[in-house]
Amino acid sequence: MDNKSIMTDFLLMGFSDDHDMQLFYFLMFLFVYLTAIVGNFLIISAVVLNQHLHTPMYFFLVNLSFVDICYISTTLPKAIAVSVTNNRMIPYAGCVAQVFLVITFVGAEIFLLTIMAYDRYVAICHPLEYRLIMNCNACIQMAASAWISTLIHAVLETSLTFRWNFCGFKKIGQFFCNMPQLQKIACTDSKGHQILIFLIGLSVNSFCFAFILTSYCYIFSSVLKIPSIQGRHKAFSTCIPHLTVFALFIITAVFSFLRPKSLSSPKVDLISGVLYTILPPVLNPIIYSLRNKDIQRTVLKISQKLKEFMG
Repeated sequence: MDNKSIMTDFLLMGFSDDHDMQLFYFLMFLFVYLTAIVGNFLIISAVVLNQHLHTPMYFFLVNLSFVDICYISTTLPKAIAVSVTNNRMIPYAGCVAQVFLVITFVGAEIFLLTIMAYDRYVAICHPLEYRLIMNCNACIQMAASAWISTLIHAVLETSLTFRWNFCGFKKIGQFFCNMPQLQKIACTDSKGHQILIFLIGLSVNSFCFAFILTSYCYIFSSVLKIPSIQGRHKAFSTCIPHLTVFALFIITAVFSFLRPKSLSSPKVDLISGVLYTILPPVLNPIIYSLRNKDIQRTVLKISQKLKEFMG
C-alpha cells in the first residue's frame, strides 16, 4: 500500500443528518464559540488594563485564557462549518494539525493549572517570600517551560499516532480528530504505540495531578491555622476559582477517557468530546469572573467604554 492510498481524507461524525437540527447545532455552536472567545478575551483585557492585576496569579490566568481561546478554536470552527455545509471531510494534514493542537492545548492547560497551584501554595504557605520566589523572571520561565514541555509532548504523541496506517473507510466517530478514534480505525498493529502513548500521558498527568493535590494539602493545612475567620475566608477565596477550574477539567477528562466501555457509544463519544473540548474554555472565564471582584469591576469598565464607543 503506497502513501497516496494511506494519506487520504477522513470523515468526521456529524451530530445530525436532519437539516433543521444542523441549523440548530450551527446556531448553538456559534453562540458557544463567541461566548468562549469574548469571555476569555475580556479576562485578558481586564488583566492587561488593570495595573493592580499585574501579579503572578493573573499572569498565569492570562496564559490560561489564551490557551482556552486556542483550544476551542482548534475544534469548534470545523464543527460549525460541518453544520452549515454538511461536508464532513477533513484532509489528512488537517487531521494531523487537530491532533497536534488538541494535545498541545490540553497539555498547556494542565501544566498551567499545576503552576497556578504552586503559585497559590507559595502565596499562602510562604507569603513573606512570595515576591522573591514568584518574581517576573521565574514566572516567565515557568510559563515558557509549560509551553515547551507540552509542545515536545504533542510532537511525540502526534508523530507516534500518524505512524499508523489508516485503511478502508476512514470514519472518525467524533466531530474532530482525536487519538482514541484514530486508534480504532488503524489497520496496522498499533498496540506498542498505543501503550507508549498511554504511558507518556499517564506519567505526565499523574505528576501534575499529584503535584496539585499535594499543594492543596499544604494550603488547607496552612489556612486552617489562620486564627481569624475573615483571614481564612480570604485565603480560601483565592483558591476556589482555581480548584473549580481544575475539578471541571479533571471531571470532563475522566468521563471522556476513563469511563467504562459499557458507557461507550457513538452519541456518548460525541457528548464526551463536547465536554472536554468546549466546556472548560466556556466556563473558565465565567468561574474566575464570578469569584473575583477586581476582574468584575475591570470588565464592567471595559463594557461601558465599548457601549460609549459604539453608541
